[in-house]
Amino acid sequence: MQGSCLAGHFLIAMPAMEDPHFKGTVTYICEHSEQGALGVVVNRQTELTMAALFDQIEVASTDLTVKERKVHFGGPVSIEHGFVLHRSHGNWNSSIVVSDELSLTTSKDILEALALGNGPTDWLLTLGYAGWGAGQLEEEIVANAWLSVPADAELLFDTPNDALFDVALKRLGISKFALSNIAGHA
Repeated sequence: MQGSCLAGHFLIAMPAMEDPHFKGTVTYICEHSEQGALGVVVNRQTELTMAALFDQIEVASTDLTVKERKVHFGGPVSIEHGFVLHRSHGNWNSSIVVSDELSLTTSKDILEALALGNGPTDWLLTLGYAGWGAGQLEEEIVANAWLSVPADAELLFDTPNDALFDVALKRLGISKFALSNIAGHA
């Protein structure tokens, strides 16, 4: 894994994943370097609606479709902060360009735009993120905790949450029934 950048990839939790935050999840990696990695879980919705979130942060919303959408659990780190993973880069106050088609934005201006129906058309909001220290993600992959597969916006935004795990695995030509808890080493 050394020298390999996983930004723009999905991490698929293997059956051996015992951490309840990540069991059965698909995580989109937004940054990956020698210093560590940052990603957001993209297939675990919460019961919190965008309307309730807008009320909590005192943002007026007029877009009923946006207000009905569910907020996602993005990971156990900084669960009080919102992270908007979206298509198109835009001119937001605090964004990370992950790929040619996806960005991650953490500033309130994107939430205000979404509330009024002026934000990106394809997006999901997570509370919290997943973080790994230097070398930690690579160690977890070697220990058979994760599989990685290149991600794209269509798979992310056009696949229902409950199907994303299986669809991402199919990209690798794997069925979840073929997964094993045992890592192989040559």
